[in-house]
Amino acid sequence: MQLSTDQVSRYQRDGFLVVENLFSAAEVADLCAAFDADARVPGPQRVLEDDSDRVRAIYASHHRQREFADLVRTPRLLGPVHALLSDQVYVYQLKINAKPAFGGDKWGWHQDFLAWQLADLLPAPRLVNVAVLLDDSTEFNGPLIVVPGSHTLGELREHRSDQHRSEQHLDPDDISLRPDQLAGVVAERGLHSVKARAGSVVFFHPEIVHGSAPNMSPYPRRLLIVTYNDTRNLPMTPNPRPDYLVGRDTTPLRPTDVVTGVSR
Repeated sequence: MQLSTDQVSRYQRDGFLVVENLFSAAEVADLCAAFDADARVPGPQRVLEDDSDRVRAIYASHHRQREFADLVRTPRLLGPVHALLSDQVYVYQLKINAKPAFGGDKWGWHQDFLAWQLADLLPAPRLVNVAVLLDDSTEFNGPLIVVPGSHTLGELREHRSDQHRSEQHLDPDDISLRPDQLAGVVAERGLHSVKARAGSVVFFHPEIVHGSAPNMSPYPRRLLIVTYNDTRNLPMTPNPRPDYLVGRDTTPLRPTDVVTGVSR
């Protein structure tokens, strides 16, 4: 899997790139089954919806489920990441945002790099987020929404709110943009709602402004996000967060064929 020059240019200009149908229906079904299994594993890596036993997010599934360990090494993800960032990358974070049907909550408007800068003292936004759609993303089930080109504006917020939504992780609501900030950025750059079939992938920049609305529909919206970091851009904090939030193995990943298990 290699990106064209035009695709790389669009990512650099817009801060995101959608590649449709990168994984088959059978592959997505395997990933969903692995997610269901991981959702039953108790522990701090599992974040629940407020006042509910429904899963809001799960971290580091590649530590526990073979399907996700294979996924982060597939050439279909690493090839584009190498083109967009570097050929020396590791998994900084893997999470699955599980927005269940009939009330999965919103994710506030934010920029990811600010969270990692505050919590991990990450030096620079030399990362790429890779979002794999585990369900069809439509206008009904709270799709990912981005502000095109907003990754060129730098950090729009400088601190975390005093009231933390979660003690397990740094929730987007803790670093969300003020309404006037968002209104100003959207007036200049507009909005784009990512609607695509399950198995499609979104590559997006760690400084792009993004969020999503609650899911009022009867359709779930599970979004798996692998964040790859350049091995020359390691966290500087003397007090690292747990390894389910921030990967400790910084060995550069090599593409592996998921079907044959043979490194390339």
